[in-house]
Amino acid sequence: MKLIAKLFATALLLAFMGSAAAADVSPMTVEGATTVDAAQAKALFDEGAIFIDVRSDKDWAAGRVPDAYHLELKSNYTEATLGEKVAKDQAVVIYCNGENCPRSADASAKAVGWGYSKVYYFRDGLPAWMSAGYPVE
Repeated sequence: MKLIAKLFATALLLAFMGSAAAADVSPMTVEGATTVDAAQAKALFDEGAIFIDVRSDKDWAAGRVPDAYHLELKSNYTEATLGEKVAKDQAVVIYCNGENCPRSADASAKAVGWGYSKVYYFRDGLPAWMSAGYPVE
């Protein structure tokens, strides 16, 4: 009986750990936004799209897409602050630290909800940008 209880407790722990880890994985898509990879993000960059970095202040200070605006998701990403950087009909690329950073998905969903019509969700974010050899400041 002790073995069954121990196996059950282990199974519960593993299930909890799995769901906690899954919570940190960003979704593949965001309804109303277009998911882009690094090459597509670079093409948008070259066309003059506005990039919004929603990472922490510490991550922002370590490097970013050139000319990106920093709107830290948890402290200053609002409809008003986004509106100061980009018009609702302009192309906006929103990124963070890749697939284990759900901030860009949250920010993209908010932008869509606020009426932005050209939201590009860069799920792979800065790590993919850097891996592709694109410029960083």
